[in-house]
Amino acid sequence: MSRVPTYEEIERAPKALLHDHLDGGLRPATVVELARDAGHELPADDADALREWFVRSAEAGTLERYLETFDHTVAVMQSAEALRRVAAECAEDLAADGVVYAEVRFAPEQHLVGGLDLDQVVEAVVAGFAEGERAAHAAGHRIRVGTIVTAMRHAARSLEIAELAVRWRDDGVVGYDIAGAERGYPPSRHLDAFDHVREANGNVTIHAGEGFGLPSIWEAVQICGAHRLGHGVRIVDDIDRDGDGEERLGRLASYIRDKRVPLEMCPASNVQTGAATSIDTHPIGLLRRLYFRVTLNTDNRLMSDTSMTREMKALADAFGYTWDDLRWLTVNALKSAFIPFDERLALIDDVVKPGYAKLSED
Repeated sequence: MSRVPTYEEIERAPKALLHDHLDGGLRPATVVELARDAGHELPADDADALREWFVRSAEAGTLERYLETFDHTVAVMQSAEALRRVAAECAEDLAADGVVYAEVRFAPEQHLVGGLDLDQVVEAVVAGFAEGERAAHAAGHRIRVGTIVTAMRHAARSLEIAELAVRWRDDGVVGYDIAGAERGYPPSRHLDAFDHVREANGNVTIHAGEGFGLPSIWEAVQICGAHRLGHGVRIVDDIDRDGDGEERLGRLASYIRDKRVPLEMCPASNVQTGAATSIDTHPIGLLRRLYFRVTLNTDNRLMSDTSMTREMKALADAFGYTWDDLRWLTVNALKSAFIPFDERLALIDDVVKPGYAKLSED
């Protein structure tokens, strides 16, 4: 399994995805159609031109600028019909890319302009994912999608969203998250929300260590009790080299590695937001070599013009990753997934391992 695989081979590999934003993965043609129905003005009316606009605008180099592109996708996701359609298409698109398990997140509080309440928003999205799963299966693709509900860290509805996550956890929701600009909005401002989810034995992931550094990661894990870290790339700030060129981990980096805290890394997105300078120098290379619990993700497929296949191929080209490395990343994701242990184990043993073994023999 030492050969670097081709793009076409990687497309056929079973993949697992933990960090993908629903409002960051719409089909450009769908955005155009929904915007027309909603009377929302777009920067471009042609699907191809709109795709280029999203990618170009997202490459501004800061997280804050990157997030501005979502104004247009969120604007067209304000009805139950639109939410259901977008979720269904998301599941179908991921399945067509070989994703067998995905956790897709979105912020329900951003979809209330059309008159829906929070529960109606979640209901529409969960129904859409189920519809997309069925359509994917009919097309010969296997996929299981779990929903993560996200609160916006600059807003004041985090406890309400946490209660929503707990209320829907037996009906498609697998976890709780906060997202948005990190600087100035520490996760500890939402401690009551995290406490509520954890007291109900729920799952927590927190965007941390993307737009801000080690204090954000420390608070997310040690104060808020995050089970996973969204991005977490800045953990490399706590890793130095000694005089012999050997890496020396600081106390926080050691804790993250020793406790196997999963890092939801999104290389293409990180380069766009300035969290990393290039794929070739992305911290995922070092962190994988040091055996952190690294997972590979897409973040926002529309804005980053990416897919799991493209993310995997980029790492294969940058770091010489072989089937062994890609399987390791995939198994890491399933080990870290917010679904029951027996489901995770079945996906690893019955789908991922035999799938990669077959590909490596071809």
